[in-house]
Amino acid sequence: MPSAALALGMLASVCFVSPASADLRICNKTSSRIGIAVGYKNSEAWTSEGWWNLPAASCETLLAGTLVSRYYYLYAIDYDRGGEWSGRSFMCTQEKTFTIKGIEDCIKRGFERTGFFEIDTGDQHNWTVQLTEPGRAGIGQNN
Repeated sequence: MPSAALALGMLASVCFVSPASADLRICNKTSSRIGIAVGYKNSEAWTSEGWWNLPAASCETLLAGTLVSRYYYLYAIDYDRGGEWSGRSFMCTQEKTFTIKGIEDCIKRGFERTGFFEIDTGDQHNWTVQLTEPGRAGIGQNN
């Protein structure tokens, strides 16, 4: 399990993306490979999905199209150096690729209970999250 100090030392920088594309994108601004899981609530239910594997210094669209929710939740893990980007919003995950409906009784249903951090998109139609190295991150919005 990654150290709490490293987990807390890693921050997420959030930027608004130009209106030309409507997606939820993640940019890996670290020098490590990272794994990403995302959670959200659509009109039907809470859903968590993973894993997207991003090489160092790369970006990927996790959810294509106009965002359907104001709040999204992310969890990421640094494969190379350990550590994680996490929070207090718990959702279900598992080690292999997954799409899980519902956030209740994760352990009882055979999944892991994982803490995600919340992203408030402010009802924008597209959003980019930049995951950065410890000590080089800041949270900001760029219109």
